[in-house]
Amino acid sequence: EPRSAWCCLVWTLVVVAVNSLVFLINFLLMFVIFTIVLLPTIVVVYFGFQCHSRVLHSAARYCKSILDDNSSSALIIFGFVIMSPLIVVAMAIYCSLARRLHLFMCFQPYSRAVYKGVKWRWYEEGGLCGCVKGWNTQVKAWV
Repeated sequence: EPRSAWCCLVWTLVVVAVNSLVFLINFLLMFVIFTIVLLPTIVVVYFGFQCHSRVLHSAARYCKSILDDNSSSALIIFGFVIMSPLIVVAMAIYCSLARRLHLFMCFQPYSRAVYKGVKWRWYEEGGLCGCVKGWNTQVKAWV
């Protein structure tokens, strides 16, 4: 049965808060994974831009003795070339981890706020996001 207007508003705020928390957890997990996996690219491109004479032209010792403009350009190009495969690897790691943790199943439907008697999805599945329940071996996901 439908809820009253005030009760629906309160439950809508609860559902929005839960879904926002799950979104934040997903976003932070994705940020950490992408930062770790793309760290080689970030470092290589940073040193390439730092030592190039037309960009920053740092006065650091390694810029003067080891890296000239040609090697700095090579570092920049190499960093952008290795970025594409590392993005694919980072996305595969994130999707695999999100699937194992059932993070996408934690989002709650808004019918929970509108109708009385609708149970939380994770409550019906045996714990937060179904982690307590046994693994379903029939489900296959390819990344």
